[in-house]
Amino acid sequence: MSEEGAKSKRADARRNEKTLLDAAAAVFVTSGVEAPVRDIAAKAGVGMGTIYRHFPTRADLIIAVYRHQVDACAEAGPELLASSDSPYEALRRWIDLFVDFLVTKHGLAAAFQADNTGFETLHAYFLDRLLPVCATLLDAAAESGEIRSDLQAIEVMRGVGNLCIGADSDPRYDARRMVGVLIAGLRVTT
Repeated sequence: MSEEGAKSKRADARRNEKTLLDAAAAVFVTSGVEAPVRDIAAKAGVGMGTIYRHFPTRADLIIAVYRHQVDACAEAGPELLASSDSPYEALRRWIDLFVDFLVTKHGLAAAFQADNTGFETLHAYFLDRLLPVCATLLDAAAESGEIRSDLQAIEVMRGVGNLCIGADSDPRYDARRMVGVLIAGLRVTT
């Protein structure tokens, strides 16, 4: 196989894996991490064997979805900063993605209850990837004078995370609305 053919195959494999992980994340949001693999396969348009070939165990799939979502959220930060009308707008849009991620990872802690080391490793990955992105967005919005400058990324991310707790168990609670109130409260008033 030529080098170009190998690169094309790798690109196809990455695209297929992304499709599969996006489908799994969507199914996890609607049905939880214990959703049947056949539902994920149907959503991805692949056979169950394809899923098991890539992810031999449910834990492998959950970890891959988690990492995929963290990476997508991390990669979105610089893109939003470059394409948004203002740094505050980029921050607001990124926080929306972060909320989506938090909803997607619902059930992960329960799935890894017996594996504290695995959970801690994923949590460290989450912090290592997302804290710098949040900090960059906060710094840009503060430097532009749009938000207060005394905030740390960990404070904002923890605040958003805490506002998302329980959103799945109480249909009267709108976590996204409450996060919107929090983010609006970061603005500098004139």
